[in-house]
This record gives sequence, structure tokens and C-alpha cells, in this order.
Amino acid sequence: MMQFVLVVHHGTYPLPGTPGAETISMEDAKAARADWAVVSSMANVTGGPPLGLPKDATTVRVENGSTVRTEGPFLDATSAVGGFLTVEAEDLAAAVAIAAQIPQARLGGAVEVRKIAKYW
Repeated sequence: MMQFVLVVHHGTYPLPGTPGAETISMEDAKAARADWAVVSSMANVTGGPPLGLPKDATTVRVENGSTVRTEGPFLDATSAVGGFLTVEAEDLAAAVAIAAQIPQARLGGAVEVRKIAKYW
């Protein structure tokens, strides 16, 4: 088995509490929750916690030995990372099949699949 991280990007799908969130139909919201329930129930999937809104992020850098704290996300982008999951799968194709079941993959966002690497 191989290990992967699935990084969930919201894309144009509005996050709860952001402008446009009220435009999501009840049907789409129910379908998204049902899809998440299926993915979350998979024995080979470990969900990470959902991430807060990008506007509430703090970015930290160390420059010339001093800690520099900047309010806001590292990247000012239209697509926010909403969370991540770890997956054990036979191969990349199996991990992609799981990623395709995550609602953001079809609702204006994307799911990035990365193999977990060992560097040391």
C-alpha cells in the first residue's frame, strides 16, 4: 500500500461564512454532506480537521534571525485550501478514485493528490 495526502481546494465553491455561501442550494449542500460521509467512512482514509478561513490565517517567516508575522494567508489566491486527508491506496489511480468522490472536485474546486515522501 502507498500513502497519499489529498489536499482539498475550494475553488469557486464558497466556504461557509463567506460571500456567496447562501447561494448554495439545499440539494447541493445535502449531496456534498452525503459524499463527505462516504469518504469519511472509508477505512483507508484519515480525515484532517477542516481549516479556518484564509482571511483569519497568520503567516510566519524568519528573516535575518527575526520572526516576521504577517496577518493573512501565505498566498493571496482565489482558491483556498480547506483541508486535507491521508489515504492508503494500492496506487495513484486508487487515490485519484477516492479524490474524485470529494465534493469540491466537482463543485468548482479541486483535490490535489500527493504521495507522502520520506526525506530523512
